[in-house]
Amino acid sequence: MVSVSTGRRGRSNPLGWFLGLCLRIAFWLFLAFVVATALYRFVPVPSTLMLGRWATFRSVEREWVPLTRISPHLIRAVIASEDQRFCSHRGVDWIELNAVLDDEDGPSRGASTLTMQTAKNVFLWPGRSYVRKGLEIPMAMALDLAWGKERVMEVYLNVAEWGEGLFGAEAAARRYFGKPASRLTPAEAARLAGALPNPALRNPARPSRALQSASGRILLRMEQLGSLGDCAIPG
Repeated sequence: MVSVSTGRRGRSNPLGWFLGLCLRIAFWLFLAFVVATALYRFVPVPSTLMLGRWATFRSVEREWVPLTRISPHLIRAVIASEDQRFCSHRGVDWIELNAVLDDEDGPSRGASTLTMQTAKNVFLWPGRSYVRKGLEIPMAMALDLAWGKERVMEVYLNVAEWGEGLFGAEAAARRYFGKPASRLTPAEAARLAGALPNPALRNPARPSRALQSASGRILLRMEQLGSLGDCAIPG
């Protein structure tokens, strides 16, 4: 009798059942994130875009390389281009984020740090929304704490998309410049960094006028960074 009445109460309260289900799902997703974060501290990491391509039998071109085999010029170039306060924040640039929240364009303006982009690329989905941005923030803070700057940069540069099915600095350097990522010059690194906002339309090997202009600005910022761009360069 007790079990029957309990079941009836559960079925008569669908909202409570639904909330309980949501809590259980949230708990297991959180646990999966914790386990993946610990595992990905040491092993090559796929991005969700790569997993999606594999799941639909599309090709993926990526060769994982450690950060020591990626040119320091590229490390500094992506910091200069994407996240100039990368070395001083703890995963989230609150200064830029507050400016975005005060802007009527909202999340379309971005404000994603390299750490937030890494969280998105590895754990979340593409696109722009407040929901995804809200998930990126705690994930980025956790990654900065658990991985540190060098590992965040290493993962970012190995999962960033540089063309259709083309992921990571090593594959991009070999396709566009015919050399390993370790031998990129400052100008080549600036072109690769300048292509990241729109890799489908920007070809670092044959830069458009817009990409040439962007890479010129990145080169200037690289010089201005000074030691502020050194936190992710292997010692």
